[in-house]
Amino acid sequence: MATGNRILLVEDDQNFGDVLRSYLEMHEYDVTLATDGEMGLESYHKGEHDLCIFDVMMPKKDGFTLAKEIREKDKTMPIIFLTAKTMKDDVLKGFKIGADDYISKPFNSEELLYRIQAILKRSAAKVDPREDIKEFNIGKYHFNFPLRILTFKENPDVEETSKEKLSPKEAQLLRMFCVHLNDILPRSEALTKIWGEDNYFTARSMDVFVTKLRKYLKADTNIEIVNIHGNGFQLLVKSEEEA
Repeated sequence: MATGNRILLVEDDQNFGDVLRSYLEMHEYDVTLATDGEMGLESYHKGEHDLCIFDVMMPKKDGFTLAKEIREKDKTMPIIFLTAKTMKDDVLKGFKIGADDYISKPFNSEELLYRIQAILKRSAAKVDPREDIKEFNIGKYHFNFPLRILTFKENPDVEETSKEKLSPKEAQLLRMFCVHLNDILPRSEALTKIWGEDNYFTARSMDVFVTKLRKYLKADTNIEIVNIHGNGFQLLVKSEEEA
């Protein structure tokens, strides 16, 4: 059995939701239950999740709308739809949005369990191999993530000219920038992975840490951390030819 995986369950039938949550927790899943689409979106932004299970017909925000909004932030989050409907159009709509699976009520709990396990196994296999990299070269800098040391070399043939010991959050943020080098790092992704939630206060905290990283990297003028309005940040490193 999979253990420790975090599931966001959004189901407007409180009794059914409680029973399903208890069943999944019996199989060692960590389940957050929300009872409407708006609460579901709020719960999604507040914590990290490995898989989402959404009822389709819900008050305030239906499962399809909720999934669309999450897909705008996270293209890879596994999503399972639960529905009493079996109409072909609804099934197709769910898959067009990006559902990983679709199960009609009533269903066999053990079947759902196996589907969850299969999806999580596929999801784990798609982890970006860059996530395993521990050391990075950024222009004239070398970053050792496990030791949290950022080293600057004016010339590759000479010894390092300066070293900076980063705080844990500084190191985590710089590592995410390195993994997304020259690509956009979505603000929401960094906030949920490093700060645990995406809100106004954590966003302001992230801005402070970005300013610190800019200061640490300022000795190399070919390096720039750009603010992408409404989306996130981008760590850009120009080559010597581009400079």
